[in-house]
Amino acid sequence: MAAEPVNVTEFQELARQALPKMYYDYYAGGAEDQYTLKENVEAFHRINILPRVLVDVSKIDISTSILGYRTSAPLMIAPTGGHKLAHPEGEVATARAAAACDTIMAVSFSSSRPLEEVASSCNAIRFFQLYVYKRRDITALLVRRAERSGFKAVILTADTPRLGRREADIKNKMIAPPVRNFDGLISTDVVTDKGSKLAAYASAMLDASVCWKDITWLKSITNLPILIKGVLTPEDAIKALEVGVSGIIVSNHGARQLDYSPATISVLEEVVEAVQGKIPVLLDGGVRRGTDIFKALALGAQAVMIGRPVLFGLAAKGEYGVKRVINMLKEELELSMALAGTCTVKDITRGHVRTQHDRLLCKI
Repeated sequence: MAAEPVNVTEFQELARQALPKMYYDYYAGGAEDQYTLKENVEAFHRINILPRVLVDVSKIDISTSILGYRTSAPLMIAPTGGHKLAHPEGEVATARAAAACDTIMAVSFSSSRPLEEVASSCNAIRFFQLYVYKRRDITALLVRRAERSGFKAVILTADTPRLGRREADIKNKMIAPPVRNFDGLISTDVVTDKGSKLAAYASAMLDASVCWKDITWLKSITNLPILIKGVLTPEDAIKALEVGVSGIIVSNHGARQLDYSPATISVLEEVVEAVQGKIPVLLDGGVRRGTDIFKALALGAQAVMIGRPVLFGLAAKGEYGVKRVINMLKEELELSMALAGTCTVKDITRGHVRTQHDRLLCKI
């Protein structure tokens, strides 16, 4: 009998053993040379934590709020598609685990369970992740369905005018997971003999003309707060402020879009400085440890989002696996805070970390 994982990274190997190669590669792979995929994780390794000693840490509180919603920790589940490829219950199992852990879940437009089923499976705070389609009526309908189902925010993924080149999916001729939110609305069957059917589907469906002025249109069809996911530069952060969004997610799409884009943790501070506290900034990409969450908070993130580890936990051990992934990260964060001399999330400051840039400045 295999030993129980002691950290979230060990769930990846269990998932690799449990999944067909096509599905594992789909979850685990990045774009082209996978440089950014590696950097998302390794950039965290180049940041040191500077602990304070002789602090009373007998009581640690890792709870926080995201868009005003209280949650048990500064982490939430990132929007990822096709959970049924990992487990028969799909997003419903993930949602139940999130609810049990008092964690916010972002449900992907490409959920393999209809958003209404996910919403009715348990009582929890959920956000809805959205792309803009060539058929705007479909986009508007999905937003209205999310509102009716009690979702609390819309996350617009802004970095996908076309799908990145994911070579493992091309080699495997990856079939797009069924998108149950489109049932009865539009066919998602795409015929191609040129590799990834997922890429062909995205090319046929997604609107490559979407630009900043379309945020005005999106705001006109919903009263829900809108977050922009995919921001990596101060310039785009300022534009997000100008169009009046409610939050920013610093993200490179899990390194699945533009290879050689920067690791998200390496640009987080620049984005935070650009928005000057006017709207919350979240981060996804490469978070594998509680210390990673601590570092992101120190550099200004309000919370982090967890993607692949959740999928690997789901593939390995179902709902229980997702709970373990979330709780492992929470436990590690609590320990990191205690050892760093911080009793609450608000106690974590920029002075608790030293980045590679800081070290270079010290040498000048």
